[in-house]
Amino acid sequence: MTAPVESDAKTFPYARSCPFSAPPEYQEMVKEDVSQVTLDGSGLRIWTVTGYQTARSLLTDPRLSASRKHANFPFYFIAPPEYRTETSFIGYDGEAHAKTRRKAALTFTTRQVKRLRPRIEQIVDEHIDRMLARGGPLDLHHEFSLPVPMTVICELLGIPQDQHDFFIKHGTALLGGHSSTEERQAAIVEVNAYISELIALKKREPGDDLLSRAMADYEASGEDYTDRDLFNMVRLLMNGGHETTASQISLGTACLLENPDQLELLKNDPSLVRPAVEELVRIATIGDTAIPRVALEDIEVAGRTIRKGDGILFLGLAANRDPEVFPEPEKLLIERGSRKHLGFGHGVHHCIGADLARLELEIVWSKLFARIPTLRLAKPFLEIPRKEGAVIYGLWELPVAW
Repeated sequence: MTAPVESDAKTFPYARSCPFSAPPEYQEMVKEDVSQVTLDGSGLRIWTVTGYQTARSLLTDPRLSASRKHANFPFYFIAPPEYRTETSFIGYDGEAHAKTRRKAALTFTTRQVKRLRPRIEQIVDEHIDRMLARGGPLDLHHEFSLPVPMTVICELLGIPQDQHDFFIKHGTALLGGHSSTEERQAAIVEVNAYISELIALKKREPGDDLLSRAMADYEASGEDYTDRDLFNMVRLLMNGGHETTASQISLGTACLLENPDQLELLKNDPSLVRPAVEELVRIATIGDTAIPRVALEDIEVAGRTIRKGDGILFLGLAANRDPEVFPEPEKLLIERGSRKHLGFGHGVHHCIGADLARLELEIVWSKLFARIPTLRLAKPFLEIPRKEGAVIYGLWELPVAW
Protein backbone atom coordinates (compact mmCIF):
# COMPACT_ATOMS: atom_id res chain seq x y z
CA MET A 1 0.00 0.00 0.00
CA THR A 2 1.27 3.47 -0.88
CA ALA A 3 1.55 5.99 1.94
CA PRO A 4 -0.99 8.84 1.92
CA VAL A 5 0.08 11.90 -0.01
CA GLU A 6 0.83 15.05 1.95
CA SER A 7 -0.46 17.85 -0.27
CA ASP A 8 1.58 20.52 1.57
CA ALA A 9 1.79 22.27 4.94
CA LYS A 10 -1.25 24.45 4.29
CA THR A 11 -4.55 23.75 5.96
CA PHE A 12 -7.67 23.00 3.95
CA PRO A 13 -9.75 24.51 2.30
CA TYR A 14 -7.53 26.11 -0.30
CA ALA A 15 -8.29 29.31 -2.19
CA ARG A 16 -9.31 29.14 -5.85
CA SER A 17 -6.91 30.76 -8.29
CA CYS A 18 -10.00 32.41 -9.79
CA PRO A 19 -13.70 31.68 -9.18
CA PHE A 20 -13.82 29.26 -12.11
CA SER A 21 -10.52 27.47 -11.59
CA ALA A 22 -9.51 24.95 -8.97
CA PRO A 23 -6.98 25.87 -6.28
CA PRO A 24 -3.43 25.20 -7.54
CA GLU A 25 -2.98 22.63 -4.75
CA TYR A 26 -5.54 20.42 -6.48
CA GLN A 27 -3.11 19.70 -9.35
CA GLU A 28 -1.07 17.20 -7.34
CA MET A 29 -4.14 15.87 -5.54
CA VAL A 30 -5.83 15.07 -8.84
CA LYS A 31 -2.86 12.90 -9.86
CA GLU A 32 -3.33 10.79 -6.74
CA ASP A 33 -7.15 10.61 -6.90
CA VAL A 34 -7.30 10.04 -3.13
CA SER A 35 -5.07 12.00 -0.73
CA GLN A 36 -5.02 13.56 2.71
CA VAL A 37 -5.24 17.13 3.97
CA THR A 38 -5.32 18.88 7.34
CA LEU A 39 -8.51 20.81 8.07
CA ASP A 40 -8.38 24.44 9.13
CA GLY A 41 -9.80 25.06 12.58
CA SER A 42 -9.98 21.49 13.85
CA GLY A 43 -6.58 20.28 12.60
CA LEU A 44 -8.23 16.97 11.70
CA ARG A 45 -6.54 14.82 9.05
CA ILE A 46 -9.07 13.68 6.48
CA TRP A 47 -9.18 12.14 3.02
CA THR A 48 -10.10 13.99 -0.16
CA VAL A 49 -11.44 12.42 -3.35
CA THR A 50 -10.79 14.26 -6.61
CA GLY A 51 -11.43 11.62 -9.30
CA TYR A 52 -14.79 11.70 -11.05
CA GLN A 53 -15.32 7.94 -11.31
CA THR A 54 -14.00 7.32 -7.80
CA ALA A 55 -16.36 9.96 -6.42
CA ARG A 56 -19.40 8.49 -8.18
CA SER A 57 -18.54 5.02 -6.95
CA LEU A 58 -17.99 6.02 -3.33
CA LEU A 59 -21.07 8.24 -3.18
CA THR A 60 -23.22 5.16 -3.72
CA ASP A 61 -21.20 3.00 -1.31
CA PRO A 62 -23.17 2.00 1.83
CA ARG A 63 -19.90 1.85 3.76
CA LEU A 64 -19.93 5.64 3.93
CA SER A 65 -22.08 7.66 6.31
CA ALA A 66 -23.46 11.20 5.99
CA SER A 67 -24.15 11.47 9.73
CA ARG A 68 -22.64 14.52 11.39
CA LYS A 69 -22.56 12.70 14.73
CA HIS A 70 -19.32 10.85 13.94
CA ALA A 71 -16.32 12.19 15.88
CA ASN A 72 -14.21 12.64 12.73
CA PHE A 73 -16.90 14.21 10.59
CA PRO A 74 -14.93 16.56 8.31
CA PHE A 75 -16.08 20.03 9.30
CA TYR A 76 -13.38 22.43 8.11
CA PHE A 77 -14.47 25.11 10.57
CA ILE A 78 -15.22 24.91 14.28
CA ALA A 79 -18.84 23.79 14.22
CA PRO A 80 -21.36 24.52 17.00
CA PRO A 81 -22.86 21.36 18.56
CA GLU A 82 -26.12 21.90 16.61
CA TYR A 83 -24.24 21.20 13.37
CA ARG A 84 -23.91 17.62 14.56
CA THR A 85 -27.44 17.11 15.84
CA GLU A 86 -29.76 19.36 13.82
CA THR A 87 -29.33 18.11 10.27
CA SER A 88 -32.53 16.50 8.92
CA PHE A 89 -32.16 14.06 6.04
CA ILE A 90 -28.91 15.56 4.73
CA GLY A 91 -27.22 13.99 7.75
CA TYR A 92 -29.16 10.72 7.93
CA ASP A 93 -28.40 7.31 6.49
CA GLY A 94 -30.50 4.42 5.24
CA GLU A 95 -34.19 4.24 6.05
CA ALA A 96 -34.09 7.28 8.36
CA HIS A 97 -32.85 9.32 5.41
CA ALA A 98 -35.39 7.88 2.95
CA LYS A 99 -38.37 8.35 5.28
CA THR A 100 -37.57 11.96 6.20
CA ARG A 101 -36.59 12.96 2.66
CA ARG A 102 -39.92 11.67 1.32
CA LYS A 103 -41.83 14.31 3.30
CA ALA A 104 -39.97 17.17 1.64
CA ALA A 105 -39.93 15.44 -1.75
CA LEU A 106 -43.70 15.89 -2.04
CA THR A 107 -43.03 19.49 -3.06
CA PHE A 108 -40.06 18.81 -5.35
CA THR A 109 -41.48 16.28 -7.79
CA THR A 110 -41.00 17.14 -11.47
CA ARG A 111 -44.73 17.78 -11.82
CA GLN A 112 -44.88 20.09 -8.80
CA VAL A 113 -41.82 22.05 -9.90
CA LYS A 114 -43.28 22.62 -13.39
CA ARG A 115 -46.36 24.12 -11.78
CA LEU A 116 -44.13 26.77 -10.18
CA ARG A 117 -42.87 28.19 -13.49
CA PRO A 118 -45.45 31.03 -13.86
CA ARG A 119 -44.87 32.26 -10.31
CA ILE A 120 -41.08 32.08 -10.60
CA GLU A 121 -41.25 34.00 -13.89
CA GLN A 122 -43.33 36.64 -12.15
CA ILE A 123 -40.86 36.88 -9.25
CA VAL A 124 -37.90 37.26 -11.61
CA ASP A 125 -39.70 39.90 -13.69
CA GLU A 126 -40.67 41.87 -10.60
CA HIS A 127 -37.06 42.02 -9.43
CA ILE A 128 -35.80 43.03 -12.87
CA ASP A 129 -38.48 45.75 -12.93
CA ARG A 130 -37.11 47.10 -9.65
CA MET A 131 -33.56 47.05 -10.94
CA LEU A 132 -34.54 48.91 -14.12
CA ALA A 133 -36.55 51.47 -12.15
CA ARG A 134 -33.62 52.10 -9.85
CA GLY A 135 -31.00 52.19 -12.59
CA GLY A 136 -27.39 51.09 -12.48
CA PRO A 137 -24.83 50.67 -11.24
CA LEU A 138 -26.06 48.37 -8.47
CA ASP A 139 -25.15 45.19 -6.64
CA LEU A 140 -26.85 42.37 -8.56
CA HIS A 141 -26.06 39.86 -5.80
CA HIS A 142 -28.05 41.70 -3.14
CA GLU A 143 -30.69 43.25 -5.39
CA PHE A 144 -31.46 40.16 -7.45
CA SER A 145 -29.52 36.94 -6.79
CA LEU A 146 -30.36 36.72 -3.09
CA PRO A 147 -34.02 37.83 -3.04
CA VAL A 148 -35.23 35.79 -6.04
CA PRO A 149 -34.57 32.28 -4.65
CA MET A 150 -35.40 33.46 -1.13
CA THR A 151 -38.85 34.58 -2.30
CA VAL A 152 -39.39 31.20 -3.99
CA ILE A 153 -38.40 29.05 -1.01
CA CYS A 154 -40.23 31.27 1.51
CA GLU A 155 -43.42 31.01 -0.50
CA LEU A 156 -43.03 27.24 -0.68
CA LEU A 157 -42.69 27.14 3.11
CA GLY A 158 -45.42 29.70 3.76
CA ILE A 159 -43.12 32.36 5.23
CA PRO A 160 -44.37 35.97 4.95
CA GLN A 161 -42.63 38.40 2.58
CA ASP A 162 -41.51 40.71 5.39
CA GLN A 163 -39.43 37.91 6.93
CA HIS A 164 -37.28 37.17 3.87
CA ASP A 165 -34.42 39.52 4.82
CA PHE A 166 -34.15 37.72 8.17
CA PHE A 167 -33.32 34.45 6.41
CA ILE A 168 -30.97 36.06 3.88
CA LYS A 169 -28.94 37.51 6.77
CA HIS A 170 -28.83 34.29 8.75
CA GLY A 171 -28.27 32.03 5.75
CA THR A 172 -25.15 34.02 4.92
CA ALA A 173 -23.96 33.72 8.53
CA LEU A 174 -24.42 29.94 8.48
CA LEU A 175 -23.06 29.11 5.03
CA GLY A 176 -21.35 32.15 3.57
CA GLY A 177 -17.93 31.98 5.19
CA HIS A 178 -16.00 34.33 7.52
CA SER A 179 -18.50 33.73 10.34
CA SER A 180 -17.08 33.03 13.78
CA THR A 181 -18.34 30.18 15.93
CA GLU A 182 -20.18 32.76 18.05
CA GLU A 183 -21.87 34.30 14.98
CA ARG A 184 -22.95 30.89 13.73
CA GLN A 185 -24.26 30.02 17.19
CA ALA A 186 -26.25 33.27 17.40
CA ALA A 187 -27.72 32.71 13.93
CA ILE A 188 -28.76 29.17 14.90
CA VAL A 189 -30.52 30.41 18.04
CA GLU A 190 -32.48 33.10 16.17
CA VAL A 191 -33.43 30.84 13.26
CA ASN A 192 -34.45 28.06 15.65
CA ALA A 193 -36.77 30.39 17.53
CA TYR A 194 -38.40 31.62 14.33
CA ILE A 195 -38.95 28.15 12.88
CA SER A 196 -40.44 26.89 16.15
CA GLU A 197 -42.98 29.71 15.99
CA LEU A 198 -43.67 28.94 12.31
CA ILE A 199 -44.40 25.27 13.08
CA ALA A 200 -46.79 26.27 15.87
CA LEU A 201 -48.54 28.67 13.47
CA LYS A 202 -48.94 26.03 10.74
CA LYS A 203 -50.41 23.62 13.26
CA ARG A 204 -53.06 26.20 14.15
CA GLU A 205 -53.55 27.55 10.63
CA PRO A 206 -52.39 25.03 7.98
CA GLY A 207 -52.09 26.34 4.42
CA ASP A 208 -51.03 25.26 0.95
CA ASP A 209 -47.32 25.04 1.72
CA LEU A 210 -44.62 22.44 2.14
CA LEU A 211 -44.65 22.47 5.93
CA SER A 212 -48.43 22.07 6.18
CA ARG A 213 -48.37 19.26 3.62
CA ALA A 214 -45.59 17.43 5.46
CA MET A 215 -47.57 17.57 8.72
CA ALA A 216 -50.71 16.36 6.97
CA ASP A 217 -48.79 13.50 5.37
CA TYR A 218 -47.35 12.42 8.72
CA GLU A 219 -50.84 12.43 10.24
CA ALA A 220 -52.40 10.52 7.32
CA SER A 221 -49.70 7.83 7.36
CA GLY A 222 -49.84 7.37 11.12
CA GLU A 223 -46.04 7.74 11.34
CA ASP A 224 -44.51 9.01 14.54
CA TYR A 225 -42.86 12.38 14.22
CA THR A 226 -41.77 15.26 16.40
CA ASP A 227 -41.62 19.00 15.97
CA ARG A 228 -37.85 18.51 15.78
CA ASP A 229 -38.26 16.45 12.58
CA LEU A 230 -40.23 19.31 11.00
CA PHE A 231 -37.87 21.88 12.40
CA ASN A 232 -34.75 20.29 10.93
CA MET A 233 -36.42 19.84 7.55
CA VAL A 234 -37.46 23.50 7.36
CA ARG A 235 -34.04 24.78 8.38
CA LEU A 236 -32.30 22.55 5.86
CA LEU A 237 -34.57 23.69 3.02
CA MET A 238 -34.24 27.35 4.04
CA ASN A 239 -30.44 27.19 3.98
CA GLY A 240 -30.16 24.93 0.96
CA GLY A 241 -32.93 26.59 -1.01
CA HIS A 242 -31.55 30.09 -1.23
CA GLU A 243 -27.83 30.45 -0.45
CA THR A 244 -26.92 27.85 -3.07
CA THR A 245 -29.11 29.21 -5.88
CA ALA A 246 -28.18 32.81 -5.06
CA SER A 247 -24.48 32.01 -5.30
CA GLN A 248 -25.02 30.16 -8.57
CA ILE A 249 -26.99 33.07 -10.07
CA SER A 250 -24.23 35.57 -9.28
CA LEU A 251 -21.32 33.34 -10.28
CA GLY A 252 -23.07 32.12 -13.43
CA THR A 253 -23.99 35.64 -14.50
CA ALA A 254 -20.43 36.83 -13.94
CA CYS A 255 -19.11 33.86 -15.89
CA LEU A 256 -21.30 34.68 -18.88
CA LEU A 257 -20.24 38.32 -18.75
CA GLU A 258 -16.59 37.20 -18.67
CA ASN A 259 -17.18 34.92 -21.67
CA PRO A 260 -18.88 37.25 -24.19
CA ASP A 261 -18.70 34.71 -27.01
CA GLN A 262 -20.75 32.24 -24.98
CA LEU A 263 -23.15 34.95 -23.83
CA GLU A 264 -23.68 35.97 -27.46
CA LEU A 265 -24.53 32.37 -28.32
CA LEU A 266 -27.18 32.38 -25.61
CA LYS A 267 -28.63 35.72 -26.69
CA ASN A 268 -28.86 34.57 -30.30
CA ASP A 269 -30.37 31.21 -29.41
CA PRO A 270 -32.44 31.30 -26.18
CA SER A 271 -33.07 27.54 -26.49
CA LEU A 272 -29.48 27.05 -25.29
CA VAL A 273 -30.42 28.16 -21.79
CA ARG A 274 -30.97 24.60 -20.51
CA PRO A 275 -27.56 23.26 -21.55
CA ALA A 276 -26.09 26.58 -20.37
CA VAL A 277 -27.49 25.95 -16.88
CA GLU A 278 -25.74 22.57 -16.70
CA GLU A 279 -22.44 23.99 -17.92
CA LEU A 280 -22.55 26.96 -15.54
CA VAL A 281 -23.33 24.66 -12.60
CA ARG A 282 -20.38 22.48 -13.61
CA ILE A 283 -17.90 25.31 -14.13
CA ALA A 284 -18.76 27.07 -10.85
CA THR A 285 -19.23 23.99 -8.61
CA ILE A 286 -20.32 26.17 -5.68
CA GLY A 287 -20.52 23.09 -3.44
CA ASP A 288 -16.93 22.00 -4.08
CA THR A 289 -16.39 21.09 -0.41
CA ALA A 290 -20.02 20.48 0.55
CA ILE A 291 -20.08 16.66 0.24
CA PRO A 292 -18.58 15.20 3.44
CA ARG A 293 -18.73 11.58 4.58
CA VAL A 294 -17.27 9.22 7.21
CA ALA A 295 -16.09 5.65 6.56
CA LEU A 296 -18.04 2.99 8.47
CA GLU A 297 -15.37 0.35 7.79
CA ASP A 298 -11.97 0.06 6.14
CA ILE A 299 -12.17 0.79 2.40
CA GLU A 300 -9.46 0.24 -0.21
CA VAL A 301 -9.44 3.04 -2.77
CA ALA A 302 -6.81 3.88 -5.38
CA GLY A 303 -4.15 1.86 -3.55
CA ARG A 304 -4.85 3.47 -0.20
CA THR A 305 -6.77 2.33 2.85
CA ILE A 306 -9.38 4.69 4.24
CA ARG A 307 -9.80 3.49 7.82
CA LYS A 308 -13.05 3.04 9.67
CA GLY A 309 -14.01 6.40 11.23
CA ASP A 310 -11.94 8.50 8.82
CA GLY A 311 -13.53 11.65 7.39
CA ILE A 312 -13.77 12.15 3.62
CA LEU A 313 -14.47 15.21 1.44
CA PHE A 314 -15.47 14.86 -2.22
CA LEU A 315 -13.97 17.75 -4.16
CA GLY A 316 -16.52 18.42 -6.88
CA LEU A 317 -14.50 21.20 -8.49
CA ALA A 318 -11.78 18.68 -9.33
CA ALA A 319 -14.17 15.89 -10.37
CA ASN A 320 -16.09 18.27 -12.63
CA ARG A 321 -12.87 18.98 -14.50
CA ASP A 322 -12.01 15.39 -15.37
CA PRO A 323 -10.94 15.69 -19.04
CA GLU A 324 -12.10 12.13 -19.79
CA VAL A 325 -15.65 13.15 -18.89
CA PHE A 326 -15.57 16.85 -19.85
CA PRO A 327 -13.21 17.60 -22.78
CA GLU A 328 -11.52 21.01 -22.43
CA PRO A 329 -12.85 21.20 -18.87
CA GLU A 330 -11.52 24.68 -18.10
CA LYS A 331 -13.56 26.21 -20.92
CA LEU A 332 -17.15 27.41 -20.57
CA LEU A 333 -18.97 25.76 -23.47
CA ILE A 334 -22.69 26.33 -23.03
CA GLU A 335 -23.58 23.94 -25.81
CA ARG A 336 -21.91 21.09 -23.89
CA GLY A 337 -24.97 20.73 -21.66
CA SER A 338 -23.79 17.57 -19.91
CA ARG A 339 -25.77 16.52 -16.82
CA LYS A 340 -22.99 14.17 -15.73
CA HIS A 341 -21.49 16.82 -13.46
CA LEU A 342 -21.54 16.47 -9.67
CA GLY A 343 -22.85 19.99 -9.12
CA PHE A 344 -25.95 18.60 -7.41
CA GLY A 345 -24.17 15.68 -5.76
CA HIS A 346 -24.75 12.01 -6.55
CA GLY A 347 -26.47 8.99 -5.08
CA VAL A 348 -29.27 8.96 -2.50
CA HIS A 349 -28.19 12.38 -1.24
CA HIS A 350 -28.47 14.00 -4.68
CA CYS A 351 -29.87 17.51 -4.13
CA ILE A 352 -33.61 17.26 -3.50
CA GLY A 353 -34.14 20.71 -5.02
CA ALA A 354 -32.08 20.16 -8.19
CA ASP A 355 -35.06 20.44 -10.54
CA LEU A 356 -36.25 23.59 -8.79
CA ALA A 357 -32.77 25.13 -8.96
CA ARG A 358 -32.52 24.27 -12.67
CA LEU A 359 -35.88 25.92 -13.34
CA GLU A 360 -34.96 29.07 -11.40
CA LEU A 361 -31.62 29.38 -13.21
CA GLU A 362 -33.22 28.77 -16.59
CA ILE A 363 -35.78 31.53 -15.98
CA VAL A 364 -33.19 33.92 -14.53
CA TRP A 365 -30.74 33.69 -17.44
CA SER A 366 -33.52 33.71 -20.03
CA LYS A 367 -35.06 36.90 -18.70
CA LEU A 368 -32.06 38.79 -17.33
CA PHE A 369 -30.18 39.07 -20.63
CA ALA A 370 -33.32 39.44 -22.73
CA ARG A 371 -34.52 42.39 -20.67
CA ILE A 372 -31.10 43.93 -19.92
CA PRO A 373 -29.04 42.96 -22.99
CA THR A 374 -26.33 45.54 -22.23
CA LEU A 375 -25.69 44.23 -18.70
CA ARG A 376 -21.98 44.46 -17.83
CA LEU A 377 -19.69 44.26 -14.82
CA ALA A 378 -19.12 47.58 -13.10
CA LYS A 379 -15.86 46.38 -11.54
CA PRO A 380 -13.01 44.19 -12.81
CA PHE A 381 -14.08 40.62 -12.08
CA LEU A 382 -10.99 39.56 -10.15
CA GLU A 383 -11.41 42.56 -7.82
CA ILE A 384 -14.83 41.34 -6.66
CA PRO A 385 -14.53 39.79 -3.16
CA ARG A 386 -15.15 36.04 -3.04
CA LYS A 387 -16.40 33.65 -0.36
CA GLU A 388 -13.22 31.65 0.04
CA GLY A 389 -13.55 29.01 2.73
CA ALA A 390 -17.34 29.08 2.69
CA VAL A 391 -19.50 25.96 2.74
CA ILE A 392 -21.15 27.36 -0.39
CA TYR A 393 -18.68 29.22 -2.61
CA GLY A 394 -19.73 32.49 -4.19
CA LEU A 395 -19.31 36.25 -4.42
CA TRP A 396 -19.95 38.76 -1.67
CA GLU A 397 -21.21 41.25 -4.25
CA LEU A 398 -21.67 41.61 -8.01
CA PRO A 399 -21.50 45.25 -9.15
CA VAL A 400 -23.17 45.68 -12.55
CA ALA A 401 -24.28 48.45 -14.87
CA TRP A 402 -26.00 48.73 -18.27
